[in-house]
Amino acid sequence: MLIDLHNHTWPRSHDSVLNPDDLLQRARTAGLDAVCLTEHDTVWEPDSMRELGDRHGFPVFPGIEVSTDDGHMLVFGLDRYVFGMHRIRELARYVEEAKGAMVAAHPYRRQMPWFEKDEEEYRLALERATRNPAYEFVHALETLNGRGSARENRFSELLAELMDTPRTGGTDSHAVQDIGICATYFERDIESLEQLIEGLRAGRFYPVDLRSGTALDPRTMLVGRESSG
Repeated sequence: MLIDLHNHTWPRSHDSVLNPDDLLQRARTAGLDAVCLTEHDTVWEPDSMRELGDRHGFPVFPGIEVSTDDGHMLVFGLDRYVFGMHRIRELARYVEEAKGAMVAAHPYRRQMPWFEKDEEEYRLALERATRNPAYEFVHALETLNGRGSARENRFSELLAELMDTPRTGGTDSHAVQDIGICATYFERDIESLEQLIEGLRAGRFYPVDLRSGTALDPRTMLVGRESSG
């Protein structure tokens, strides 16, 4: 089952120009089975999300992208933003109390080295990234971000490999052209937020590049490092 775990719509995300109805219509056309709405530091009202999904007859699940001192986190299972969640340990406590799930979004940001061709600097940057305190609490790293370049996603993939952490894919959609670039494949059908969280906590998923149809499943080694962007 293909689910896009990372999307932003206007007006709940101030930096998006994507209409929620356009998102669902185009997600269906792109062959997705469901999408998540992960607005910046805000959560959709349950009635509004239910109405949106019913209007299109298409599964849509709530999430939130929380800006923390240690990076952005895609969180599933929380029904509101609470001041203090920018501190990762406080956010993790809320997530655990809610029996939710958390994914580190675009981990290359603020962690990838400026001079990529310097092998030693690149190696040290990866090592520093493994010590990010947020990764103690996440269930996966987003290694395939639709708005990230191949080199940026490669850094995220190498980081996940180094940490032996599950990987996800998400478009990080902010506009129509972002939709359908990539997604996360779940081995079991997901029909509810609870099942989505269960799947994330169990690690039964992997990213898929929908542009090439490539499944980036490290367990079966469907692709090598060089094509993991």
